[in-house]
Amino acid sequence: MVDRAADVVIGVTAGVAAAVAAAALVLLAICLYRRRRASASVAAPARSPESSTATLRANGSLNSSVSLSVASDWDHHPPPAKRAAAFWAWRGGANNGSHSPPPVSVSGIPKYHYKDLQKATNNFTTILGQGSFGPVYKAVMATGEVVAVKVLASDSRQGEREFQTEVALLSRLHHRNLVNLVGYCVDKGQRILIYEFMSNGNLASLLYDDNKRSLSWQERLQIAHDVAHGIEYLHEGAVPPVIHRDLKSANILLDHSMRAKVADFGLSKEEVYDGRKSGLKGTYGYMDPDYMSTSKFTKKSDVYSFGIILFELITAINPQQGLMEYIDLVSEF
Repeated sequence: MVDRAADVVIGVTAGVAAAVAAAALVLLAICLYRRRRASASVAAPARSPESSTATLRANGSLNSSVSLSVASDWDHHPPPAKRAAAFWAWRGGANNGSHSPPPVSVSGIPKYHYKDLQKATNNFTTILGQGSFGPVYKAVMATGEVVAVKVLASDSRQGEREFQTEVALLSRLHHRNLVNLVGYCVDKGQRILIYEFMSNGNLASLLYDDNKRSLSWQERLQIAHDVAHGIEYLHEGAVPPVIHRDLKSANILLDHSMRAKVADFGLSKEEVYDGRKSGLKGTYGYMDPDYMSTSKFTKKSDVYSFGIILFELITAINPQQGLMEYIDLVSEF
């Protein structure tokens, strides 16, 4: 029995290690390709939408250092009421005691009234899913656009901080493989995020739900490719670089064409080498063992999580299935 258990542990460990190694090679190949292409175009540089976004963040009106100070300070000290008010004043204005939301923010992300979202969601009746942040509803806006509306749960302990982080980051991060934030609401005591609608849901549901569909190898490869490009943009294209910290199959969303986008940036942080420990955040089964032992996150932590996602795409095995049994088994040796 012990030998069989040891074989299981060795097999799972080898599979995860192979997936992580494959993830590292994929990201390295993408980085080398991007750098070679950039070097070849020095004489006549071609400006892509992504490079234009980077220039805007570095030299334009959206000062990235402002969002950096907000995210880094409030990650270690939960914001009291005055700091929360200051945050929303910086985003474009405060409520000033009224029920109407502040004016359009400097980031350009539209702000909505609660009553408009209540109407768009048919009084929050069509639920798409449930996460740690809160429930997600399907909505049809007055323009006819279909969106996903994520509402902060009243009992969410980290919700306010995650809400602020997501608005601050997604107001400046724009890439075809990152989910697009199309609006938000701070009204009547509610905190609501509005995203583009991804009609095929998340990768975890496709792999593990009872009504799961069979993914072709071409689709699996395309999903891995899309996710790799999204992570590569966060690590190499964003200024300053961003570490997601909660990459998992449930946070990979798929549109009508089965193209993948990385979502849920509530735990993300801009990369700063200040020597401070962040506290353990993420999802067991996807977290880098080195991060779990040191509480210091790096880009490598995201690469490890991406390796686990590749493992899922290849095997359709949930890394959290029987997780505690494996932990207990390993502790016996």
